[in-house]
Amino acid sequence: MNDRIVFEDVSKFYGEILGVNRVNLSILPGVSSLVGPNGSGKTTLMNLMTGLVRPTRGRIHVLGHHPDEPEKLFRILGYSTQFDSFPKGLTGFQFVYSYLRLGGSDSQTADQLAWRAIERMNLTDDAGRNIAGYSKGMRQRVRLAQALCHNPRVLVLDEPLNGLDPLARTEMIALFRAAAADGCYVIISSHILHEVDAISDQVILLSNGYVVAEGPIHSVRNEIREHPAQILIRCDRPRDLASKMMESEHIIEARIHNDERGLLIKTQDADRFYLMLNRIALNGIEIESVAPADDDVNSVYEYLIGNDEVVR
Repeated sequence: MNDRIVFEDVSKFYGEILGVNRVNLSILPGVSSLVGPNGSGKTTLMNLMTGLVRPTRGRIHVLGHHPDEPEKLFRILGYSTQFDSFPKGLTGFQFVYSYLRLGGSDSQTADQLAWRAIERMNLTDDAGRNIAGYSKGMRQRVRLAQALCHNPRVLVLDEPLNGLDPLARTEMIALFRAAAADGCYVIISSHILHEVDAISDQVILLSNGYVVAEGPIHSVRNEIREHPAQILIRCDRPRDLASKMMESEHIIEARIHNDERGLLIKTQDADRFYLMLNRIALNGIEIESVAPADDDVNSVYEYLIGNDEVVR
């Protein structure tokens, strides 16, 4: 358990209200994204692994540490919440520096680490300003600076890309990927699904307090056998291709694009489809591109939960 974050049959109830129920997870290094609509249990999971709330039942271990050991947990974990609340009167530098001092760093070390984190977040010019005067994006970045400042092995980030402009979002995604490449455990919650696809090594899909699927998104998709795979094909003769495809019993739909340059195929057996496509390509139809149309978080979540709860 010293090399992973583990939830063993964890449930959390707030009185009669369910937070999460019977969660069993084993999170390895890399970027893991928690995905689900509001109320699905994402923030509760994060608060449980950081020790801010205690489980009603079950056990949690964060690289061998129990969340009830805050002094030990602080040394390996950084947490940036989604809540835009700060102590009154602090500058950006003081916000990060005081966090390090509370964690036991001496003044010189805290000073060095605080400036390094502020520089990484491109806040050097504004570090002496009161946080109350920061823009939303700057407040988000100073929270991230605080979470990163002591070089934690575990980063827990609740909606970390909210409020950031496109350039800052790109920089943050690169930072998360770099941290993961160095062996960090980066746990992110998000509802921006195209970014989840770009960032994540694995996804954890939640609905109404339950984990409904987990793993690399491609593996999760492959396990959903009752739903047909959807594949986009660009080619020079889509009508001929559609006709040949519909000769096979595993093809259930072939829909031609409006531009007459491609089609959408729905198949119950993706492996057989690709073998068939190879044979057809050898017989004169020029295939420009082939791409899964549903191999992403949004499609998988829609399959598992239904249209009403798909997060956009």
